[in-house]
Amino acid sequence: MSQPSQQPNFDVRGAVDLSSLNRPSAPPPGTPGGAPEAGGYVVDVTEESFPQLVQDSAQYPVVVLLWIPTDQANAQLGTELGAIAEEFAGRFLLGRVDAQTYPQIAAAFQVESVPTVVAIVGGQPVPLFQGAAAGDQIRAVLQQVLQIAEGNGVTGRAPAQGVADPDAAVAPEPEPELPPLHQEAFDAIERDDLDAAVAAYQKAIKQDPRDHLAAAGLAQVGLLRRTRDLDLQATREAAAARPTDLAAQLDVADMDMLGGKVEDAFGRLLDLLPGASAEDKETLRLRLVDYFEILGPTDPRVGKARQLLAINLY
Repeated sequence: MSQPSQQPNFDVRGAVDLSSLNRPSAPPPGTPGGAPEAGGYVVDVTEESFPQLVQDSAQYPVVVLLWIPTDQANAQLGTELGAIAEEFAGRFLLGRVDAQTYPQIAAAFQVESVPTVVAIVGGQPVPLFQGAAAGDQIRAVLQQVLQIAEGNGVTGRAPAQGVADPDAAVAPEPEPELPPLHQEAFDAIERDDLDAAVAAYQKAIKQDPRDHLAAAGLAQVGLLRRTRDLDLQATREAAAARPTDLAAQLDVADMDMLGGKVEDAFGRLLDLLPGASAEDKETLRLRLVDYFEILGPTDPRVGKARQLLAINLY
């Protein structure tokens, strides 16, 4: 799993215009019918507290909900996320950002609509999903965030908010153990034995073909194996010099994916499909499916790319 930089990497491009939002309203948080007030493992973020939130993500994962709290759909998602944050008991901190009150924070995440949910791990943003999602889907996405965080050494627990005496806080539930083969893969990654990690994930998938977390882990380790000996500048120069060389384009797409430039990776491979041979199309399809596994089915970029892949294949 990739190592996020310890320095924030947010691209502020100005305020986001959310004035066109016109949906059923909800009461403010903390009033009947509205989302709950902040507290426990939920905080309301301001421009002043945002830098500290990013800094804290080096100790424990932070999940950011960019919302309009008086919009009904936003309030429902805020309520669901807040309940899950309490359920996870500090394995991540939920930060809620009012996108209308603090448009510069929303712009830093390049938000185009609300609600939008983004994780911050080690100071780096990890886009999760936009719009509503079922509780089980949210939990699956958050488990992937925790796996990424663990792989990058971000293993602390968020403190409960509003607890005056830390010694008086209720001890969190013991962190559930990973399934044996997942733990074996994690340990192998820790000692940089990627071949052993692949083998462990493959065993897990053989035991349970529906083990989506194992499939995502296998795809992530595959990306690490393919890129471990690549030099970014040399890879980009080779791709620019040989635009029809499939191997060169696959390499630079992998580097883009590793660096979080998901749209660039998708776009590069999808652009190659129309003129590709049947054999090359299958190679491109398999690589894109790997990327889909890494991001998960709830990422909106995956759905769009799947549609384009189907159009170009059939």
